[in-house]
Amino acid sequence: MYIIAEIGQAHEGSLGMVHAYIDAVAKTGANAIKFQTHIAEAESSVHEPFRVKFSKQDKTRFDYWKRMEFTPEQWIEIGKHCKEVGLTFISSPFSNQAVDVLEAAEVEIYKIGSGEVSNFLLLRKIIETEKKIIISSGMSSWEELDKTVSFLEKHNADYSILQCTTSYPTRPEEYGLNVINELKERYNVPIGFSDHSASIATGIAAVALGAEILEFHVVFNKEMFGPDVSSSLTMEETKMLISGVTSVKEALMHPIDKGDNSQFNELKNIFEKSLSVNKNVSKGHIITFSDLEAKKPKGMGISASEFETVIGKTMKTDLKQWDFLNEKDLE
Repeated sequence: MYIIAEIGQAHEGSLGMVHAYIDAVAKTGANAIKFQTHIAEAESSVHEPFRVKFSKQDKTRFDYWKRMEFTPEQWIEIGKHCKEVGLTFISSPFSNQAVDVLEAAEVEIYKIGSGEVSNFLLLRKIIETEKKIIISSGMSSWEELDKTVSFLEKHNADYSILQCTTSYPTRPEEYGLNVINELKERYNVPIGFSDHSASIATGIAAVALGAEILEFHVVFNKEMFGPDVSSSLTMEETKMLISGVTSVKEALMHPIDKGDNSQFNELKNIFEKSLSVNKNVSKGHIITFSDLEAKKPKGMGISASEFETVIGKTMKTDLKQWDFLNEKDLE
């Protein structure tokens, strides 16, 4: 199970906040930390509209991306810090120029955001690095994904795909958990789940349904500012999620054979029951359903599961109330 904690824009353009997030994520048990690498001039323009006008300090989306930038030198330090604390350094580039910056920073895996899946120019640039690629399928139809997968296959890319719903936060009816296995069957590559639900349960469910990679946004506090805060988990929630998915993954690796319950023989003898009589009965009495009770342990009388075999039979001995009933007591 591969766990990716995404910072996204939660750092709000603060380099100090980025490094604080790296240290915090390293303590959660996540395998990797993911960023977004924005270079406003290379990826956007003043004509790009806000998806949601969340920022009071940025007049345009371009201004926002500009504020989210870090210098190439800063990205190098970010990459070094990730490795120092044992986290895989992943980022989503949004321009070919960003790929050059990330290569200098020694990024280890490239993540392709939902809006870039059909950007074959960017994909070709990333493929040339020969590094692993994770594709987010959030806004893609099967037809679009097929074309992207064909392009990746043609260029011998090492890739995996995440089921994702581009909605923040994602509602339960939008999760698309069914798509996990559909992706597995269609493409036969590692498949995961990119979660925007802000719920621990969603990631656990995704892993139970076969997700091999789990990605989700993290934030220090859900009262913080930013476009992804409402769809993020806190660090404490992240620890709980990782604990949960680790247990589920372990369970999936150890299937139970319900055809063999021999390991429970001793317990079955303790917990299962034998027939007894619930009143004094005399020799010659004909046993009815209302005469019977079941008491622990098993093996002291006729098995409770065999009660129908004794109804209508005649007692050949006397029994006191709560005595066990055995074959020897019946004619």
